[in-house]
Amino acid sequence: MVTESDDTSCHTMNMFSRAFSQLDFRKWFDRMHPQTLAIGTWLLYIDAVFSTLGFLDKSNEFGALRIIGPMTGLVGLVSCLCLFGSGFLMANGKLLGWYIGIAASFSHLLARFIISAYQEDYGFSISLTNRITGGNLVSFMFEAALVALLLHPMSRSYARTWLR
Repeated sequence: MVTESDDTSCHTMNMFSRAFSQLDFRKWFDRMHPQTLAIGTWLLYIDAVFSTLGFLDKSNEFGALRIIGPMTGLVGLVSCLCLFGSGFLMANGKLLGWYIGIAASFSHLLARFIISAYQEDYGFSISLTNRITGGNLVSFMFEAALVALLLHPMSRSYARTWLR
């Protein structure tokens, strides 16, 4: 008798085993995606570029994680790589890319809360508003738009139906 959890774990293992097969390294965008998922893919790439630049010159949340220590710096680097990787995997029709994209879209918020945990050690204080928005309303709007686009019902429906 197959239980619900066995079926779910089997589906998850199949998703991971198929995630890296048949990747086309020339395909960075899929024109057949619905507009919410297509714009979300572009925002993932744009966010990845600016996040990586900020990580390298220590000017954004991920760069601050790099200042705090090597383990938190690793979290920042993995977040930057997940932003790139999720867009690429979604463009190649992989469901795992959509899941990673959702997690990566929340990585800025997670990074700000990690930084706030170390605020006493570095002699600064971060208000709750700055923890959520990062002190930059325009950047926060793009972060919120990315989350909204990836979690939009049209994107969810397409991911369930067409992404493997």
